Amino acid sequence: MTEPMNRSDISQLRLYNQGVANPSFSRPDEVVDWLVAVQAQDYYGAQWALGIRMQNPSETALEAAMTAGTILRTHVLRPTWHFVTPADIRWLLALTAPRVHQASGTMYRQLDLDEARLKRSQEVLAAALQGGRQLTRDGLREALEEAGIGTDSGLRTATIVMAAELDGIICSGARRGKQFTYALLEERAPQAHRLERAEALAELTRRFFTSRGPATEYDFAKWSGLTVSDARRGLEMVGDQLEHVDLDGQAYWFVPPALPERSALPPEAHLLSIFDEYISSYKDHTEIAQVGIWEKLVALGNGLRNIIVLDGQVVGKWKRSLGKGMVTVETVLYKPVNEVEQQAIVRAAERYAVFLGRSLIMSGLG
Repeated sequence: MTEPMNRSDISQLRLYNQGVANPSFSRPDEVVDWLVAVQAQDYYGAQWALGIRMQNPSETALEAAMTAGTILRTHVLRPTWHFVTPADIRWLLALTAPRVHQASGTMYRQLDLDEARLKRSQEVLAAALQGGRQLTRDGLREALEEAGIGTDSGLRTATIVMAAELDGIICSGARRGKQFTYALLEERAPQAHRLERAEALAELTRRFFTSRGPATEYDFAKWSGLTVSDARRGLEMVGDQLEHVDLDGQAYWFVPPALPERSALPPEAHLLSIFDEYISSYKDHTEIAQVGIWEKLVALGNGLRNIIVLDGQVVGKWKRSLGKGMVTVETVLYKPVNEVEQQAIVRAAERYAVFLGRSLIMSGLG
């Protein structure tokens, strides 16, 4: 047990453990390795989720990592895309894919994709990609059609491709312009590690709470797509490597970083992407958003937006508009901020503009 902790302490610890505050990573694959998996269905937002944790981030470096395959993009953990490293991809799939398949069972049945059809589809995809070939989804669809496998709807093609990702047949290749391609996993990540299930569960548990703590067993279950029982088994195996505190009757597990005294520092703001791990890693958001603010962000008809965080707390939303050589960052704040705090938000926007290699125009701060 550690000394007493409050909810603002939790948000500060998470910022440091996640690498958002005091970013120390040099390469995109270092960020992904630390976080294990980074939600990536919003590709450009996911690039920034890596970039914000790097000392000298650039969009060009993120694209180069995808091209080289030092980071991979695939369906894992939950029914969505994540960035993972080649070393981790196979044991992560083995641990979490069964639950995603289970969750997708109704969709498989609706699309008439039984086990035999999925297996045959994967054989076709593997043959089409042999020898280092990388194909777009349209290219995969054409291969399926030529083999007599119907792809009468985009959803059926997408589901076949997702199942092949989950079964470790394919993963991301290099992008072709703005289009994503697919490659054979065995060719893209030949040195991928394999772990027994218990070992994999212990590894994922340890790395989740190290990189995202303080967090609860329910946070881990939500993020990983595993059961709460799995989360508890994982903590039984690695809990002696972590510290925990009890807050409102709930245990929060973590590895404490060396934090500077907040009172000695100016306000610090971050512009986070829509699915940043600071948001998507946790079951609820009471530790990072005051009552009413989170509800405004997810209000009906409004939708979740990119998020402005000030000293660990959500204070508003932002969006970007790209022009020739420039980016406009438009902000909407849900609570008053003083001039010093506004300057912190501007600095955060300036860092994002540098990442894009563009000049900055600010809008909405008054």
